[in-house]
Amino acid sequence: MSSIQVESVKQYLLQLQDTICQQLAAIDGQAEFFEDAWQRDEKTEKLGGGGRSRVLTEGAVFEQAGVNFSHVTGAQMPASATAHRPELAGRRFEALGVSLVVHPKNPFVPTSHANVRFFIAEKEGAVPVWWFGGGFDLTPFYPFDDDCLHWHQVAHDLCVPFGPETYPQYKKWCDEYFFLKHRDETRGVGGLFFDDLNQPGFEQSFAFMQAVGNGYLDAYVPIVTRRKDTEYGERERQFQLYRRGRYVEFNLVFDRGTLFGLQSGGRTESILMSMPPLVRWQYNYQPEAGSAEARLNDYLVPRDWI
Repeated sequence: MSSIQVESVKQYLLQLQDTICQQLAAIDGQAEFFEDAWQRDEKTEKLGGGGRSRVLTEGAVFEQAGVNFSHVTGAQMPASATAHRPELAGRRFEALGVSLVVHPKNPFVPTSHANVRFFIAEKEGAVPVWWFGGGFDLTPFYPFDDDCLHWHQVAHDLCVPFGPETYPQYKKWCDEYFFLKHRDETRGVGGLFFDDLNQPGFEQSFAFMQAVGNGYLDAYVPIVTRRKDTEYGERERQFQLYRRGRYVEFNLVFDRGTLFGLQSGGRTESILMSMPPLVRWQYNYQPEAGSAEARLNDYLVPRDWI
């Protein structure tokens, strides 16, 4: 693994963050992203490196949108990263990634999440281990079949150059990963999720990560444009806030990226940027039978969209 290859990944991720922020701000038309650049000193803290946290708040379309870039180093892989790969325990690591979560204001616009990342785990006298990971998923509150089909069509099409098994494999992985076991439901309608990708070699693995990163806007922007001016009332707003609670539950209980960041001593404000700005819980809430809110339950199970 050469420094040139690592630098090429870093430059792509920085450009991706710029592009996504520019397009989301243009769609919003009111608010801009605030950038919080940060640095860590590995001599005095758990992690070294730094990043650019960008957050848009109180926009016309997006109540909150966060798009983070980070490039960090550490002396030891945290438990969340070695749980399924114990052979990496004790290795130094380097991690680069862009992670984003968008919480729209209008309940008819789905929440979305995307992440693309690159890891290197090194140990003196051993061959470095590297891999790519990432994906994107969609969390609607009032789902439309056209939106779900479009989201998965983009996911399917970007996978085509990488083999016929790519979309089914990573679509299934997404359904299984973004699953709230204690609720027995998916977080949303899925998308793509992949991890530990290195078998095709660096160039092909990097190309797939770029396809996923670039595909996010192609998948999400048309949905936002289509739904952002839909009329809604207090009922829909309250249901949106209630369902956001599921997002919080998943991120704090199951999400590997959140656990990795917190266990490794990462920057808490950046890690928890994914949390919605407003949310509510209600004891034993049951939507009215036959209502638009009850309809969501039909979408919280894995489904073949393509």
